[in-house]
Amino acid sequence: MSRAKQSREEQAAPPTATDARLQQIRRRVHLGRMGAWAAVAAGPIALAIAVASPSTVVPAAPTAKPATVKTAAASSPAGYATVFLNAWLHSHAAGESSAQAQLAQSMGPSVDLPEASGAQPRPESVVAVRSAQRTGTSWSVTLATQYADGSVRYFAVPVVTDPGGASFTVTGAPSAVAGPARAAQEQSPYTMTVPNGGDLSSATGEFLAAYLAGAGEVGRYLAPGVKLSPISPAPYETVTVEQLLAADQQAAPEAVPSDGTRVRVMAEVEAQDSTGRWPLAYELTFTARSGRWELSALESGTARTGGAR
Repeated sequence: MSRAKQSREEQAAPPTATDARLQQIRRRVHLGRMGAWAAVAAGPIALAIAVASPSTVVPAAPTAKPATVKTAAASSPAGYATVFLNAWLHSHAAGESSAQAQLAQSMGPSVDLPEASGAQPRPESVVAVRSAQRTGTSWSVTLATQYADGSVRYFAVPVVTDPGGASFTVTGAPSAVAGPARAAQEQSPYTMTVPNGGDLSSATGEFLAAYLAGAGEVGRYLAPGVKLSPISPAPYETVTVEQLLAADQQAAPEAVPSDGTRVRVMAEVEAQDSTGRWPLAYELTFTARSGRWELSALESGTARTGGAR
């Protein structure tokens, strides 16, 4: 038999199981060599991973992110205590059917009503001055009561809230307490007197006249980006700057300094309306631009520039 005929017969013979196994081994060797050369091209670390890794790659499971739990902020029961104390002081045990007595008992079911005659003085106003959280749900609210004769008395009211701060209950009778101590006054930073007649003094007076008395447009005195609306309707007829104090040395010269210079001033004002004269005070910040002072902040009001006050 010729060699060509033998070759044709071998090609025509069906492949055996051994042949198929050899074919698979050759393909794996070929794929392994290709992966190794690709790993070499990627670097030594990738080569080590390629050699050590099995043929089947299982992607790593994504790391679970911890759940964020938002808890409700503790709500001060100052308003609730204010309503209760006002109703309690306007009620008495002999008049349990009155509206004030029923309100007080609904807000503090375990609290007894005062036994007082109808001639007892009634407070003209009740205002919360301090709220102290004792525990997570227990509060003590200190309130000031002012009477027609000018006297002031203080009471502490215990209040409990639910964990979410959505409901309140007065848990005990009010306690008569001493008023809060007077805090020490800080040293004022406004120690320099600004002379009258200068550009800064004029800008301050003209702005406050527009803001408080409607004398002109407020916008013409504002720095770019500052938003401020005048009080409407204007509460005063005239406004006079009695004294202008500054916290910065740049406010001293009568001439306007270079652009971007900022100065803080305290304007002590006398405003007049049909009922009398009213002493007022305003903390202002001015910025120099193009030879004039422009208002960039009104600390005691609502002027703002980009969220900064």
